[in-house]
Amino acid sequence: MKTATLTIRLFMGLTLLGMVIACKENAVKQEPSSPIASGSSGQKQGQAYIKDDESTPNVLDIAMASADHTTLVAAVQAAELENSLVNAGPLMVFAPTNAAFEALPAGTVEDLLKPENKAVLANILTYHVTPGNYSKEFLKKFKKLGQANNQSVAIEVDGDEVYVGGAKIIASIPAGNGIVHVIDKVLLPPNE
Repeated sequence: MKTATLTIRLFMGLTLLGMVIACKENAVKQEPSSPIASGSSGQKQGQAYIKDDESTPNVLDIAMASADHTTLVAAVQAAELENSLVNAGPLMVFAPTNAAFEALPAGTVEDLLKPENKAVLANILTYHVTPGNYSKEFLKKFKKLGQANNQSVAIEVDGDEVYVGGAKIIASIPAGNGIVHVIDKVLLPPNE
């Protein structure tokens, strides 16, 4: 009886070992599948392009899902900042609406979206991002915020309203990697 049990255990152990070795060999032979397109094909790369239906939407997901932020999303893509907005954060993004972009002088948005203006556009967009995750109420405690472009933006409070660089926060949406504060004006860095 002992010999039969030992033989069965030995057989099961060898079978398990064989399956583990087979799995490892199969993993080495297969090319890794990736949801990210290669850069040489002209398609977008990076973490921003990995589809994830289970996590809480990040700040980029929220902007991309909003019909009121199509101009902002186009600008983020033109400046190639998508991957920065999906990082772990926390990030606080002040997101101007399409109407805020339309209020800029005629031709401004079109000019900024040109490839030769990518650095200027990136500077403007990073002026809309602050490290942190502060509610509108908590922002009332600040006089200014340090932005991702290494400049500061003023915070003003008028009753229950909070203004960032003169733009009114009209909505706030929690994100998986921070918060999106929807604003009614485009923030322009002091030197732009």
